[in-house]
Amino acid sequence: MKFQPDTPAGVNVVTRHESGRVWVGPTAYAHSLLLPWRGAVLPWDADGFDALGAAHFERLLALAPELVIFGSGARLRFPPAAWLRGLIGERIGVETMDTAAACRTYNVLVSEGRAVVAALLVESGAGSGETAKTFIMPG
Repeated sequence: MKFQPDTPAGVNVVTRHESGRVWVGPTAYAHSLLLPWRGAVLPWDADGFDALGAAHFERLLALAPELVIFGSGARLRFPPAAWLRGLIGERIGVETMDTAAACRTYNVLVSEGRAVVAALLVESGAGSGETAKTFIMPG
């Protein structure tokens, strides 16, 4: 008996998250990334929350999402409104949560056919105590 629904063709799906890594399909990423609902997974040149700035979020405009899910790392941290000004000006919604929650939320939204981009901070796993989480696509 199959319990995991098929992944919609051409849609990026987070299949696993653990401290220091995110898997999109069968590929593991050990760096921060921009994950559009369709197309290539892009590296995001942010080593951590303190390295972010407005230019990091401006880059999301080229992906033309209706919604951005910002995964702020192992803990919840909100970006200043100035960093989001470009997205807000284009009426693109932004939700902030820790990276594990962002991965789960992103999967739900892509399963609903939403044009969503996850901007995920992937931080080094040393000492965080976080365990691996494998995700199943909602049906």
